[in-house]
Amino acid sequence: MKHPHRFPHLALLPAALLLACSAAHAQDTSLGTKSAKNLGTVIVTGTRADNRTESSSLTPVDVVSAQLLKQTGTTELSTALARVIPSLTFPRPSAADTADSQRPAQLRGLSPDQVLVLVDGKRWHPGAIILTNGVLGRGSQAVDLNTIPIDAIDHIEVLRDGASAQYGSDAIAGVINIVLKKGAEGGDVALSGGQYSAGDGRKWQGSANAGIPLSDAGWIRFTAQAGHQDYTNRAGPNRTRPQEGVTQRYGDPEVTDRNLMLNGQYDLGGAQLYAFGHYGKRDSVSPAFFRNLDNANAVPSLYPNGYLPLENAQATDRSLVVGIRGKTDGGWRWDVSGNYGGNRVSYATFNTLNRAYLNDFGSTPTRFHDGILDAAQQSLDVDIAKDLSVGWLPNDVTLAFGAEYLRQSYQIRAGDLPSYYTGTSGFSGGAQGFGGYQPANAGSHDRHDVAEYVSVETNLTDRLGTSLAVRHEDYSDFGTTTSGALAARFDFTDRFALRGSASTGFRAPSLAQQYYSYTSSLYFGEGNSLGLPAGIYNTGLVSSTSAIATLLGGEPLKPEKSRNLTFGAVWSPVDGLDLSADLYQIKIRDRVTLSSTISTTSPAVRDYLAANGITNTNFSGISYFTNAVNTRTRGIDLVASYLFDVGDGASLHTTVSYNYNKNEVTDVRPNPAVLDALGVSFRRIDRRDQFGLLADTTPRSKLIFNWLYTNGRWSLDSTLTRYGSFTSYNSTNPALDQTFDSKWLFDLALNYSMDRWMFTVGADNVFDSYPDRVIEASDNNGAMPYSVFSPFGFNGAYVYGKIRYSW
Repeated sequence: MKHPHRFPHLALLPAALLLACSAAHAQDTSLGTKSAKNLGTVIVTGTRADNRTESSSLTPVDVVSAQLLKQTGTTELSTALARVIPSLTFPRPSAADTADSQRPAQLRGLSPDQVLVLVDGKRWHPGAIILTNGVLGRGSQAVDLNTIPIDAIDHIEVLRDGASAQYGSDAIAGVINIVLKKGAEGGDVALSGGQYSAGDGRKWQGSANAGIPLSDAGWIRFTAQAGHQDYTNRAGPNRTRPQEGVTQRYGDPEVTDRNLMLNGQYDLGGAQLYAFGHYGKRDSVSPAFFRNLDNANAVPSLYPNGYLPLENAQATDRSLVVGIRGKTDGGWRWDVSGNYGGNRVSYATFNTLNRAYLNDFGSTPTRFHDGILDAAQQSLDVDIAKDLSVGWLPNDVTLAFGAEYLRQSYQIRAGDLPSYYTGTSGFSGGAQGFGGYQPANAGSHDRHDVAEYVSVETNLTDRLGTSLAVRHEDYSDFGTTTSGALAARFDFTDRFALRGSASTGFRAPSLAQQYYSYTSSLYFGEGNSLGLPAGIYNTGLVSSTSAIATLLGGEPLKPEKSRNLTFGAVWSPVDGLDLSADLYQIKIRDRVTLSSTISTTSPAVRDYLAANGITNTNFSGISYFTNAVNTRTRGIDLVASYLFDVGDGASLHTTVSYNYNKNEVTDVRPNPAVLDALGVSFRRIDRRDQFGLLADTTPRSKLIFNWLYTNGRWSLDSTLTRYGSFTSYNSTNPALDQTFDSKWLFDLALNYSMDRWMFTVGADNVFDSYPDRVIEASDNNGAMPYSVFSPFGFNGAYVYGKIRYSW
């Protein structure tokens, strides 16, 4: 199934609307100093110069203010960004183990781990969870943006261009740089609360942000945040057992979180000591699938009405950056810093049982400790820059160079014995819902990288700006790589400019992708379809370099390599009206994906494994990560904003932003020769991944209209968002593919200011829009009526209130 070709019409809509505005207001030149978007903002992302502004950037950079983030009703940073930046999506998966406890953000429809996240210019650490279920972002180990409190943020810079030559691995789709509040002055306390119109999902959040002076030489700021959200449920009754009513849970998880962020600086005289850090806790509970009384794992003596296993992820996030920076008398700017960050997730399953354990020991726990995932990184960075005067050039040349040492680690710890116990009885083993990590899955892995970079940037003339950057990396696990970037901008007038860039990039396969291992157990009785003796057989996700994977075609993972091209224009036809359009193409080769399952049950495969020394396995199938595909991404970003002076001190700021993005798989590597020789029926990736998760299951288009009307103490903020259609692909049967229609969502908030107080009431998704229902073949007998791929979830309207006191 294909999307209708609506791109040319929708792509022109934002520009057409704003050009109409400019024609109507071409005589009004009084708005130049009133623009709500401060084009004089100095940016620090994608440049080493200290005087480059958003309006003069050589590459597309969005600057999102803290005020704009707070205007959204959400308390999640990722959701707030997705409502402002059309090329960024934030899916809301459900009933996918604990994928909903660390939801990933995507830029330009690419993998969540192909966007680099910085905090105050320093690399932020990834989460410990790797997504292995059939959700958007499958196979990625991404940064958990929602650990960072919105009230700690001054603004966010989103670089919509490849930046591996400046920052190293991961910056293929772009860079999100979160800039923290600074200084001792000012602060606020806030309380918000709300719930969905369906009557569930009630949430509250309290936060406080303040600064404290450290004599006359420094300051420290802190942000404390705590909140709780009840779960939502949009499940339907099982149509085969309607008498039981709704037994499944399907929606957002129940979440309690607490975060503390500190940021400080102290003047040492000629240098500045700085530090910032974060500590956070999140406790989330997600549902598995309901086990009714007809289920083979039902135990009426324990659960007379059946049971719904619940999965508990307890995450601890910690980070600390300490550095010293300064400027010599000769004008050299220098910065030396150390960076530590880590994320630890402890798994538990409760309201469940282990059927095999109950049979063998006469009792079973109903709560299980399933194991621990732990990801961490440490880095040491040295950055040096100077503006050099070159006699034959009219402007200074910014020369920057530096080095980075990066160490990353990943650890899996096994769960308690009852969480994974299978025994030999023939009953299903492991905790129902989420079986624990077995000792064979456990391990600790690490690597290090040494990188060096150099960049030069200047305006060759008063109208032509250029930059060149090169970065070399040496990873201990896969070797060396070099990335380069070239960018230029020509200002034809003070109001119109063209800009473009070309770059190469890479992403190092994460340690989780290289070493994550998980085993689930199934029992096959006599006369089974596998032609094997009765027994318990494991289906496993194994490391691509494990013995069994190597024999079945697994190989060490290689880095993903990219080539990025962008070309765009910026135009301010009249004061107060700003337009930009940027075309882009991203080609990625050797993308890391999770393979289809390889059957290991045939006699030929088992004899082959035995002949190569693997005789004690009872795997019925395995999968592993592989450099399976090449992809191409093409699209356009359009942004237009205008500030209307409507008289009597009132103003209306209008922004229209649009993204069209097409991802496609251009090549799939052939199957491993050994599998063909063994007669194994296998596709390196299935069609759900090839046509869906890597392509059309993310909407190709997203259009955002925002209006902010301000009049004295009152302001009214409204946002209309159109999410384009998307397609869900079945793994094997094209007849079960489904295309979901585009949807419009409307958000509205009314604010009233009184002295230092701000009162807000609002509603997101005012008209209670839902995605199309999934077809019967895909709705789990009616229990799961909506798609996990919906770009805006399926919770319906959310009504909220906020109170904020600032000083």
